[in-house]
Amino acid sequence: MDELLLSKVRLGIVAELLASEWASFSALAQAAQTTAGNLGAHLAKLVDAGYIEEEKTFVDRRPQSRYRLTPRGRKSFIAHAREMQQLLLKTEVRS
Repeated sequence: MDELLLSKVRLGIVAELLASEWASFSALAQAAQTTAGNLGAHLAKLVDAGYIEEEKTFVDRRPQSRYRLTPRGRKSFIAHAREMQQLLLKTEVRS
């Protein structure tokens, strides 16, 4: 299992990015339903791991950040989902 994706917030961020080319910080904050500080910390971990890419620009002198899933992030998410599915199947067989 991917330890980085065991966090509900990080898993939600990656899942949100699966469906879009780029997502803004504010869109991810709304989807994750968490504080800006908490989201920023989780995004930093995903960027550091190479799972997502961050782009920072300025619009009317205001900073704008947007994010997208990298091929590594997509591959890690798919592998994690498969492992979770296998775990559920094993648990179901034992029941």
